Amino acid sequence: QVQLVESGGGLVQPGGSLRLSCVASGVAFSNYAMSWYRQAPGKEREWVATITSRGGLTNCADSVKGRFTISRDNWKNAVYLQMNSLKPEDTAVYYCHAMPGGHWGQGTQVIVSS
Repeated sequence: QVQLVESGGGLVQPGGSLRLSCVASGVAFSNYAMSWYRQAPGKEREWVATITSRGGLTNCADSVKGRFTISRDNWKNAVYLQMNSLKPEDTAVYYCHAMPGGHWGQGTQVIVSS
């Protein structure tokens, strides 16, 4: 059974940083491309960033480019999202996603507010 568990969310002031983590179990982690998505209140879930199975390629949404970095550690079955220069519009629940299979974590809340 695939399980993805996110952590690292919280309340942060504008301009601050957070590092989200997602640990996977029940999967051959190094075979999975991993992504982060987010969903703000009243909005649809949107893609944030993706990293390929071996970590060779990454991509992220224009809205976070230059501020967010996705990385992974296949020894730890973990994927990370380093978020810098946070803005109030980054406030959302952040979800970890694994492909193939379309597996989701339960999400971690990020609030950017002064």
